[in-house]
Amino acid sequence: LPALWDPQLFIKDLRFDGVPVRIYLPREPPAGKRRGVIFFHGGCGIFGSIRSHERICRYIAKNSDSVVVSVGYHLAPEHKYPAQTLECLAATVHFLQTADTYGVDPARIVACGDSVGGTYAASVCQELVHRTDLPKIRAQVLINPFLQALNFNLPSHQKNAFIAFLSRERAVHFILKYLGKDCSLKEPLLAGSHVPESVELKYRKWISPDLIPEEFKLGYKPPVPSSFLPQVHEQVPELFECWFSPLLAEDAVVCHLPDTCIVTCGHDVLRDEGLLYKKRLEDNNVRVTWHHVEKGFH
Repeated sequence: LPALWDPQLFIKDLRFDGVPVRIYLPREPPAGKRRGVIFFHGGCGIFGSIRSHERICRYIAKNSDSVVVSVGYHLAPEHKYPAQTLECLAATVHFLQTADTYGVDPARIVACGDSVGGTYAASVCQELVHRTDLPKIRAQVLINPFLQALNFNLPSHQKNAFIAFLSRERAVHFILKYLGKDCSLKEPLLAGSHVPESVELKYRKWISPDLIPEEFKLGYKPPVPSSFLPQVHEQVPELFECWFSPLLAEDAVVCHLPDTCIVTCGHDVLRDEGLLYKKRLEDNNVRVTWHHVEKGFH
C-alpha cells in the first residue's frame, strides 16, 4: 500500500540520517508523550519494503497508540551486507535522539521486526547496550526471527524442511543470495560443513538440539556428522558475525538486553532459533514474553 490518507493517522515519508522511513502518528491528541516503535520489515534482506508492511505498521500505531517508524533499508544484492544492519542502526539512533520532535518518550521506544527484520532488531539492540550517550531501548519484539547460521539441522529445520513459502533449502538459498555468494555452497551449508569443530564446540552451549524443549523434538533424528570443508568456511565468514547471527553474542552483551517479546510459529523452519534465544535471554536474567502460534507459519 502507498502512504494514503488515513482517518486515524498522520503518515509521512522522511529520512532519518539518510535512511528512508515512513512515520505513522496517531491523530488523536495524546495525554502525554507516546510510546515509539521502530519497525524493520522482513524479506531475507532482498525482498520487502515499507509498502509491503504498510498494514501491519498502521495496525500497530492504531492499536497501541504509538508512533511507528517503518525503516526502508536498502536491499541486497545491490546494497551489500552489512548495509542493511547499518541503516537500521542509523535510523534507530536518529529516532532515539529526536524522539521529542514526534511526541515520543525516548525512554519508551521499542525495536520490532519480523523474519530478517527480527535479526536487525536483535542486532541493533545488541549494538546499543553499551551506548551511554543514548536513551536505552525499552524492549525488543522479535517475530519469527532469523538468529543463527551455524546449524541448519535443528528439530524445526527437520520438521518444516519442505513447508510452503520458507523451506529449509530455500532459507539457505536466500542467505547466499543476500550475501552475494555462489549458490553451489547451499549443500555444504545445509550439511554443516562450513563450521569448524572448534567453533561448533564453542557455541554448542547456545546452539544445540539438546537445548530445545522435548515437546518440540517429536520425531527428531540427529543428522549424520558432516566433514568440515575449510574452503567453504573461508567463503562465508559473515555467518559467524553477531550482526548476522545474533545468537553468537557474548553473555556480557546479552545480559544487558532490554525486555523481550519473541513470537514463534509451529510450521516455521526458524522456530527453534526463537526458542534458543529465549533460553539465552532467560539464562541471562532478561525478562522474556513468549508467544507460540502452533498452527502458524513463516
